[in-house]
Amino acid sequence: MPLYRSGAFVTDDWTFPTDDTPLPATGAVAVSRTRFLTERDTLLGRTDPVGVVLTAGDTLAGIVPDLPRLALIALRFPKYGDGRPYSLARLLRERHGYRGELRAIGDVLHDQIPLMRRCGFDAFEVSHPGTVAALRDQRVVAVRHHYQPASAEASEIRPESHPWRRVSAPHL
Repeated sequence: MPLYRSGAFVTDDWTFPTDDTPLPATGAVAVSRTRFLTERDTLLGRTDPVGVVLTAGDTLAGIVPDLPRLALIALRFPKYGDGRPYSLARLLRERHGYRGELRAIGDVLHDQIPLMRRCGFDAFEVSHPGTVAALRDQRVVAVRHHYQPASAEASEIRPESHPWRRVSAPHL
């Protein structure tokens, strides 16, 4: 599936083996939370990057101490209306200070992407053809004026005349 990161479609260097599939000998791998907890020592002993895939309903229990060692956390949106991954993204960025790649996967649609960015997502695995076209043609438009701070504080400015307002960066 196409991966959108830093304003462009890029090649995905990550492998996502299922829980019953052997890990590849080399290369970046992202596994389920269950597999990570079961094979933690083996995974963290790898020289290549390691990531975790969380699904809606998963918690961060057991992985928080290892967040600095995880290069990727992918949050799966099982369907358009499920907002639980948004909450996980905010927790990861704000409460736990996660600085690695935070990727939205699953049912990712173009009108969700601006809010996903405000919650801390910085990469999007997109399967919906209309969303791929909208990103490719730079037709994803975000509201730039907000009262609630974003998880990505560095992408916002606070006008001196109204310190409670925020203006986000114009790009995705």
